[in-house]
Amino acid sequence: MCEQASVLTGVGAGIVLAPNALRALESIGLAPGSWAGDALPGQVGLRTPDGTWLTRSDSGSLSARHGTAARAVHRGFLIDTLATALPAGTLRLGVSVTGVDDTGDSVTVRTSAGDLRADVALGADGIRSVLRGQLFPGHRGLRHAGEAGWRAVLPGAGPPAQEAAETWGRGERFGVVPLSDGRIYVYATAASGPGARTGAGPADHHAELTRRFGAWHDPIPALLDGLDQRAPDRVGILHHDFHELAAPLPRFHTGRAALLGDAAHAMTPNMGQGGCQAIEDAVVVAYLLASIDAAPVALAAYTETRHRRTTLISRRSRRLGELARLSHPLAVPLRNLAVRAMPRALSRRAQDTLLDWQPPSAPTNTNTNTNTNTKEYR
Repeated sequence: MCEQASVLTGVGAGIVLAPNALRALESIGLAPGSWAGDALPGQVGLRTPDGTWLTRSDSGSLSARHGTAARAVHRGFLIDTLATALPAGTLRLGVSVTGVDDTGDSVTVRTSAGDLRADVALGADGIRSVLRGQLFPGHRGLRHAGEAGWRAVLPGAGPPAQEAAETWGRGERFGVVPLSDGRIYVYATAASGPGARTGAGPADHHAELTRRFGAWHDPIPALLDGLDQRAPDRVGILHHDFHELAAPLPRFHTGRAALLGDAAHAMTPNMGQGGCQAIEDAVVVAYLLASIDAAPVALAAYTETRHRRTTLISRRSRRLGELARLSHPLAVPLRNLAVRAMPRALSRRAQDTLLDWQPPSAPTNTNTNTNTNTKEYR
């Protein structure tokens, strides 16, 4: 595994591992109870800026319905956990990949540390994937998703433990997620055009967040106070434009090379499934490579298994973002009314298709037939 970073640091913010991702991790020996801490506490839901709940669900009932409850951890902690689980010598830090040459019988991976020869190359090089551009040179690439976002993690010594909630205003959102280690992950979004970033530094971002969200319901003002850049223990604020693939890739593989995660299906963060789908990808492609002798056939089965699911989730995430970004003074109350009036059974069915995904069982066959029962774990 080649990683261009020279050291693994706690870069990023929080990530919510939904039941589908937790099942995938458990299937490879990383049961969440042994490392991911407690489930999200209390209620989980959607609010308006005055604090009114539009939807609300008890995390215990969600656990009973889906067999496990979501965990929220820092991305740095998740990366460390995964890296520690690798066999010694697997991870090569400070090595960037510049391309892949497929000869038919093997692949040569071009890296900053020299060429590597392999049976298969799996590219998980992120939203601006170099390998995606090489494997699919005619693809339209990324497009701006109409939003920008801020993220930060507050120390656990700050405000008391919070319930997980997202608040929708007019073209703006604010989210609060308690992490399993006691810290609090906060994020905010606002409708914007490409490159329309506010401010040049953390202090400017704090001022902008306070301007937008300082009058919203508790505990948002107190959380914003915790982001004050004048404090000696100031918290870092990340700020990024949102991008997604302009169109789905025609497939996730070419010959002996395949893409995973954002490289294959970069999506908006509105459903919190980007990282979860990457985890699903990894478990499925590993299973298929272990189950099917011919690597190109295994990767074709990977595309068949994963393409439809990730495309549907990406589309749902895009539509949810469009709904959340509504800002017209007449449209917003109608949206809130529709969200509140949605039958719970309908909401549960939509959630079930996302969260009840099951990982493949242990490899059992070694034939080269593409009909490998892949539908059972779509």
